Amino acid sequence: MDHPPYRVAQELESLLGDPDDPATPFSHARSLELDENEEFPSDICRVLEGWGLQEFYVPAEYGGRLTDYETVMQVMRVVARRDLTVAVGHGKTYLGGVCVWISGTPEQARRLAEDIRAGVPVSLALTERAHGSDLLAGDVRGEADGAGGWRISGEKWLINNATRGSLLSVLTRTAEDGGPRGFTVLLVDKRPMTPGEHYRCVDKIHTHGIRGADISGIVFDGAPVPADAAVGGEGGGVETVLKALQLTRTMCASLSLGSADHALTIALDFAERRELFGRRLVDLPQARHVLASAAADVLAGEALATVAARSVHTVPDELSVAAAVTKYLVPTGTEGVIAELTRLLGARAFLKDVHALGMFQKVDRDHRIVGLFDGNTLVNLNSLVNQFRSLNRGWLRGTGDTAGAARAFDLAEPLPPLAPERLSLVARRGSGIMATLPASVAALRAEAGRRPELKGALGAAERLLAVTGRVHEAMDAHRAVVSDVPPAAFDVARQYSLCLAGAACLGLWTHNHRAAQSGSTGPLWRDGVWLWPVLDRLLTRLGEPDAGDPDAYPPLLERLRAARAAGELFSLFPFALHGPADRPDGTPGDTAPPTGAPGDAAPPTHASGAPGGPPAAAPHAHTHTRAAVGGTRTSEGTSC
Repeated sequence: MDHPPYRVAQELESLLGDPDDPATPFSHARSLELDENEEFPSDICRVLEGWGLQEFYVPAEYGGRLTDYETVMQVMRVVARRDLTVAVGHGKTYLGGVCVWISGTPEQARRLAEDIRAGVPVSLALTERAHGSDLLAGDVRGEADGAGGWRISGEKWLINNATRGSLLSVLTRTAEDGGPRGFTVLLVDKRPMTPGEHYRCVDKIHTHGIRGADISGIVFDGAPVPADAAVGGEGGGVETVLKALQLTRTMCASLSLGSADHALTIALDFAERRELFGRRLVDLPQARHVLASAAADVLAGEALATVAARSVHTVPDELSVAAAVTKYLVPTGTEGVIAELTRLLGARAFLKDVHALGMFQKVDRDHRIVGLFDGNTLVNLNSLVNQFRSLNRGWLRGTGDTAGAARAFDLAEPLPPLAPERLSLVARRGSGIMATLPASVAALRAEAGRRPELKGALGAAERLLAVTGRVHEAMDAHRAVVSDVPPAAFDVARQYSLCLAGAACLGLWTHNHRAAQSGSTGPLWRDGVWLWPVLDRLLTRLGEPDAGDPDAYPPLLERLRAARAAGELFSLFPFALHGPADRPDGTPGDTAPPTGAPGDAAPPTHASGAPGGPPAAAPHAHTHTRAAVGGTRTSEGTSC
């Protein structure tokens, strides 16, 4: 099944070339070198900007290419799959601008769009050294200057691109008493200010992962900010930020998906080459179980993220639920995948310059940050706890926007433009995604009545429906919790997230399985090959007894191996990876060429044209970006 967002992402993949070739600008070797030196990836960012990555941070109505969030997610997944540091460092410009796209005036949006498209870096400055995620405790003050503007003072800390960024969306206390209406987002432009007088940058903070990123801070000292810098009006800062975070938390899934893609590929290549006890590792039962379980978790994350990204457009008033679930579940799921694959790789998971140049340890280190920013695990689970009352009531009544959820599931349905005014801090009528679960199970039951191959998937779906009912009963016991959330409520929110992920997977499969049976990923969709193990893994993570059906996984593992042998991404939708899939790394014991499993695809060919030659023309090649921005560069350089 050809899916347009993947087609656009394919264009970027084709441009970037083979990451295993050190001669390409965005190679794994270059990423490791930059990481070792803790150096910002400016040269790689320039390559991305030459293609026009920054255009995807700007809504189409302001001259950019941001038409739908699913496409943005898949484009950023390409970048994250190669190097999470680059994705975090460059993608921060979108995070810096999103408050303006939600609450800014048309004039603010036009000016910001011109800057971003010209390569001006933008940052989002929320956190402070003493307060972390407690936004209402922020001390950075904005005092009226008597002319309608402000003078701001105080420090923002642990800010991505605080030093490199020319523009910063700063959450500022503009009322002395603070409170929900006491903060304003000010779009602060450093360019007209005097460094050392109005502001100074805090030194780069050395981090365990994403070592090359500009994680630093900024201190303002009476910095002048004009009246037209207020985004969403004075006092609307907290609401604007919380709505903006619904979008950024959803988009964070791209970082985890790319990391999981990379980690799974490294581990599979190792298992195909490594010999133990006279057999290849991939033929040993425990290794096969680890790989197949990881593959199922990767597809669960992809399915959930796909539905969440589409629901940005189709169910924006319920995004507070889908965003929190996605931001909690996809990063933690990827952390689990990496942890399991670490045990498979053994020492090679930690060593440099051995297997896959030592990229696995970088993926591991880098990805640990994803679960922390834009709201950590507890923040997102707490957001769900705060909505237990409406979510449980919606489940009992069968309410929620089920029509909008169905549009998110059905990939043939065109997405409407985002309506920022429909974003809500609470899903008042419940979750439409969750409310579709009984109907999805019924549809699968009817399909299984005609096709016995679906009995395994149906059994898992029936169990998920039963568990979901019990989880909502447990939610009812915590419906009045507002503060001092007990640990048990967090656990119920965790279970709710897994159930909603199951509802998303079932909705996606039931609405698309017929159309999706064409193309290279068709075997994944036929007979519930991906659906059964994904649901089984969700039941296992829910702690259900007797979950972990061994019959669910062998076909999925063979599809994983077949995709790798064909030089394709292991994904729900067709996507060709650039470069040969079976390049040996020269390590003794790791270099035996892989042998395809029975029924696997033919050996890989160079995905982008003749071996060693230039990339072939990508579908729907992007030809207008440089003309659109006039090929210009600002004095600040690129938006990285």
